[in-house]
Amino acid sequence: MHFRATAIALALLPGAAFGLDIQVVGLGEDKAVMVIDGGKLRTLRAGQTSPEGVKLISSDSRGAVVEFDGKRQTLGLGRRISASSPTPEFASVTLMPDARGHFIADAWFNGAPTKVLVDTGASLVVMSSLDAKRMGISYLAGQKGFANTANGVAPFYRIILNNVKVGGVSLKQVEAGVMEGNSPHMPLLGMSFLNRVEMNRDGSAMTLRQRY
Repeated sequence: MHFRATAIALALLPGAAFGLDIQVVGLGEDKAVMVIDGGKLRTLRAGQTSPEGVKLISSDSRGAVVEFDGKRQTLGLGRRISASSPTPEFASVTLMPDARGHFIADAWFNGAPTKVLVDTGASLVVMSSLDAKRMGISYLAGQKGFANTANGVAPFYRIILNNVKVGGVSLKQVEAGVMEGNSPHMPLLGMSFLNRVEMNRDGSAMTLRQRY
């Protein structure tokens, strides 16, 4: 069973007992890997119940249906909510590294879906012109410059993205760059986004949390 190397912050409805908190770090067809109340990783198949009383009803690549204390909810990418309080925490997303140690996440640029590679060495969110065109992003009106690439010097356009969303973390007016050609092969989530969130490492996991 293949799991997405992304994480989804999940929680039960307010009013559930014990203030239970759930974080899913892997999703497959009717199978999910989750951390419950900060404990060890638990792998549940559809129909199984954890020692904490969390039952997995079903799951797929978009999210999971869980049941606890007689309450059932469909949970997907979004904010964490403490079951002991109706007040939501700031949005966050937890990422797990792939086999090469890279953090790859599902993202949306101006509402268009894409995969991104977290890159603290990139000063901006960067994408190729091919990806920009695929997502319907107009970049030719941006500030033009030039950048060195593995294939030589290429035109580079600085633009502002109206919205960049990764998991439940959503930022407006994010500075980005578009490089003419097919490089980078995957958009880079650079520091123009990362500087505006809290980045925390816990073991191999990386959590991005919205500040406001």
